[in-house]
Amino acid sequence: MNFISQIFNLFLYQPLFNALIFLYQFLPGRDFGIAIIVLTSIIRIILAPLMMKSLKSQKLMTTIQPEIKELQQKYKDNPKKQTEEIMAVYKNNNINPLDGLVLLLIQLPILIALYRVFWVGLRPEELGYLYSFVSAPEIINFTFLGLINLSQPNLLLAVLAGIAQLIQSKTMPQAKKSITDKNNKDQTMETISKQMLYFFPIITVLILLKMPSAVGLYWTVTTVFSIIQQHLIFKKI
Repeated sequence: MNFISQIFNLFLYQPLFNALIFLYQFLPGRDFGIAIIVLTSIIRIILAPLMMKSLKSQKLMTTIQPEIKELQQKYKDNPKKQTEEIMAVYKNNNINPLDGLVLLLIQLPILIALYRVFWVGLRPEELGYLYSFVSAPEIINFTFLGLINLSQPNLLLAVLAGIAQLIQSKTMPQAKKSITDKNNKDQTMETISKQMLYFFPIITVLILLKMPSAVGLYWTVTTVFSIIQQHLIFKKI
């Protein structure tokens, strides 16, 4: 476990932390919030090709859901045949159902490292992780635009992050209902799904109210990027 932690620090946390401090000192005005926005944007741009591929696959998955459900109903007593038919549909539509999982496996460690940078990296003792060519700032001004102390929780940024997540959820593609869906028990699942639409943004706000608002700023920026990417790829499709 200690070995994994060292690898995580060496290849993820330390590079991202150094990048943040470098941007803070390089950008005019030395605004910690602007440095967070720029670093988050750079990460999102690097991950954009994978994100676009995942969103495209996700959009296509929603278009074939009625066909998938009909196959599940048709071959409910023959699991092997059902799997073969569903995989054939994926193949015919050039869909890899594992695309989303691959993106998650790549993105999750980066996200965890970023959270640690914005949460733990604000402490003065973390400056020991700086590379020799990145000079340690004498003092870090955690004020964003002269208004928000990013080292402390902030209601505004927490609410903005929740709103952004709600918008993202509402812009996600929804599967079209098949004929069988209109007459069966899926209405209960649809009700639960609608409740979850609002549940997770509320949980997001509550979580961010207990964290430094630097995390809330990052969460807002990365969610806005996701909304823009979703709009571009879905419009293209």
